Amino acid sequence: MVEYIGIEDMQRIVGRVGPAAFMKGLAAEIEADYRRWSEFDKSARHAIHSPGGVIELMPTSDGRMYSFKYVNGHPGNTARGLLTVTAFGVLADVETGYPLLLSELTVTTALRTAAMSALAAKWLARPDSRVMALIGNGAQSEFQAIAFHHMLGIRRFRLHDVDRQATDKLMRNLQALGLPGLQLTACSSAAEAVHGADIVTTLTADKRNAVVLTPSMIAPGMHINAVGGDSPGKTELHADILRRSDVRVVVEYEPQSRVEGEIQQMPASFAVTEFAEVLTDAAPGRTSPAEVTIFDSVGFALEDYSALRYLRKLQLDNAQSRRQIDLIPQLDNPKNLFALLTGAQTGPVRQNDCMPAPPETVPG
Repeated sequence: MVEYIGIEDMQRIVGRVGPAAFMKGLAAEIEADYRRWSEFDKSARHAIHSPGGVIELMPTSDGRMYSFKYVNGHPGNTARGLLTVTAFGVLADVETGYPLLLSELTVTTALRTAAMSALAAKWLARPDSRVMALIGNGAQSEFQAIAFHHMLGIRRFRLHDVDRQATDKLMRNLQALGLPGLQLTACSSAAEAVHGADIVTTLTADKRNAVVLTPSMIAPGMHINAVGGDSPGKTELHADILRRSDVRVVVEYEPQSRVEGEIQQMPASFAVTEFAEVLTDAAPGRTSPAEVTIFDSVGFALEDYSALRYLRKLQLDNAQSRRQIDLIPQLDNPKNLFALLTGAQTGPVRQNDCMPAPPETVPG
């Protein structure tokens, strides 16, 4: 039997600890894993592109556990009443190859993307940052606002989306949370939103080389959290922003970011820093209050590994809500798989595809 976390399970898990505490705990797990960067088997994700979107597989392993995520990105889905991004993932034991956890990752990806954004900003943004522009107010925006409010103390959010209804939705959702000291301003343009902002987060979804930010919008000391550009031919920053002499660009995994990130616009000689180098003091993050830092975020498999391991821990810590699924055969004789089809298997027969974990299986 394999541990299983579905949408209802995620609602219970996050409802129990709260979104802010969940993202703060997840950020700590991600940071700890990035600090042991050299232990991970790393590769760029495998992507199959179509005119309307992309489907990707994101694997990694630290030699003890293996994980992968299936994820799609289809910006046109919302016109059909569907999500732009959906995902699920598996955490497995390397020694046996057996899966330990099958989990939804649609909600989890939104949580981990925001946790990673806030974690990167903790290391790259000015410590006195209090004003943030959020450009693109769709499905990811609430998570980003909550993470930055609780983890970095952001109090003022300047919001813009080409769809004003998306901005109104974001404002309603954030106001309903009653976050202390929160100030929300709806802006009519990206230029208006970034004016006076210490941190700028771009979260647009169009699969194209968009120009959301131009050089004239960038002020000394800004931190740019570029999240929306995450596949070939999909960017948000004017290339001249990257060419500025006062800019430092930090990426997750350089070989993947060269293909998918904002730096796909730049030559191979363009210098970047991997986030793990900042955490381990192998390279600086921000070097001065006036420097412009850019986190060129595309999402990397290590972050999903951290999320799956974190989810499994939360699941095991709460025995009453655990569920399991009979994804792997349980055999009296592991060499006699055929007996499963003939009825010769003498072991217990599982009647339900998904069931609560029996109390006796709970560790300790």
